[in-house]
Amino acid sequence: MPAKKINAPFYERLALVLIGLIALSYLVILGKELLDPLLFGFLFAVLLLPVCNFFERKCKLPRSAASFLSIIVFVGVIGGILYLVGSQISSLANDWPMLKTQVTQSLTSIQDWIELTFHINANKQLNYVHETTQKIMESGTAVLGTTFGAVSSLLLFYIFILIFTFFILFYRTLLFRFIMWVFDKEYSKTVFDIVENIQSILRQYILGLLLEMIVVAFIACTAFWLIGIKYAVLLGIIVGLFNIIPYIGIFTALLLSCIITFATGTIPHTVTVGIAVVVIHAVDANFLLPVIVGSKVRLNALITFIGIIVGEMIWGLSGMFLSIPMIAIMKIIFDRVETLKPWGYILGGDYEYKEKAQEEMKTE
Repeated sequence: MPAKKINAPFYERLALVLIGLIALSYLVILGKELLDPLLFGFLFAVLLLPVCNFFERKCKLPRSAASFLSIIVFVGVIGGILYLVGSQISSLANDWPMLKTQVTQSLTSIQDWIELTFHINANKQLNYVHETTQKIMESGTAVLGTTFGAVSSLLLFYIFILIFTFFILFYRTLLFRFIMWVFDKEYSKTVFDIVENIQSILRQYILGLLLEMIVVAFIACTAFWLIGIKYAVLLGIIVGLFNIIPYIGIFTALLLSCIITFATGTIPHTVTVGIAVVVIHAVDANFLLPVIVGSKVRLNALITFIGIIVGEMIWGLSGMFLSIPMIAIMKIIFDRVETLKPWGYILGGDYEYKEKAQEEMKTE
């Protein structure tokens, strides 16, 4: 028996959608402590699923051992990246006396410029800096306690992600059967198609993002080495890592690269590095990103930018990371449910439907 279609006015349906979004957002904010690591665990489980299947089928390991070994491999890769970054930072720390001298000379030049421009002598500037430093030192205990608490929470957050990743890998068959069982048999084909596409596209997106990070880091290292700055590898890795953060990452990488170059080199080098970072980002956004990260689910830039802002408002930095995969999942679902196809259209854009029309014309 077909479902009865509700012919409600548009403003009534829009009001219901807005009320539902507000209620859902409120519940998501309340459940951040649970949902945040759970969603990251889901993404990592999707990424590690081929590795887990390899250990199960080729190495004949039980599912628990295969899931645990997949997580060990994942942690090893992340540890290798952190070791590479740490070794570069340690070399930067070895040159601390030189950095201190460079910063002191730069501060002296800035003091002279302020005195000539704003007619504020060096003694008043030093008094202001001393008073500010004194206030910071007085609140040092509170800052230290807050920092320790933040680090502890971060470590606990990572542990929860690994635990959720293990359980999702271990119980993936149970979860899949539950999803298939929830819906009627007439929708089983659609549900199966949605689940398969979510796995495929999320894995393609994550792997593409990692490959893009490696390519951008290599290009940045090469460009900085050609410019002739001292810590070319460190700055290249910083640009590659922060490139993962949509939109905001490029500004952070630009700021850190210019600060480190200014402390270890000259002003012309600093300006050149800044220009190089902007050019690398332009090449990445217009050429690398569409080729490497491009997938069957294509999101328009406006929705992506809005999603990143909303994600940051709800969950902070982790919300920015999760916003694009979550919007991609919603688009997969919307495109396969008849009543939700308009929402899938607004998430994608005209270009997607133009491509489909061109393909249909070719087949005809």
